[in-house]
Amino acid sequence: MEGEHKSFKANDINQKEMALAQAKKKVRRLKDFYRSLTSAAFTVLIVASVNYYVNEWSSPWFLWVVFGFSISLFFKALKAYDFSVFSKDWEERKIKEYIDKEKFN
Repeated sequence: MEGEHKSFKANDINQKEMALAQAKKKVRRLKDFYRSLTSAAFTVLIVASVNYYVNEWSSPWFLWVVFGFSISLFFKALKAYDFSVFSKDWEERKIKEYIDKEKFN
């Protein structure tokens, strides 16, 4: 009985460590996203200022920079907020499907 109690404690500790590692990973991704967002905002502001100074919006070429940053930030936001078309449940179902398929072959 004593051995089972220790293994449950060890299992709880491992789960807590894994949860902590997952939380740290999520926080790091969010931090990277917010850092990229801030950097993009300052860069766009500077490029837009240069664009205005050079030709006073007659040719708003700075919008290409905005477009590029928007695409990049979109994908970083998807990653930071764990949005995925292929969720963990989907992955697990597919793995089970392939394992079951292999069993019957």
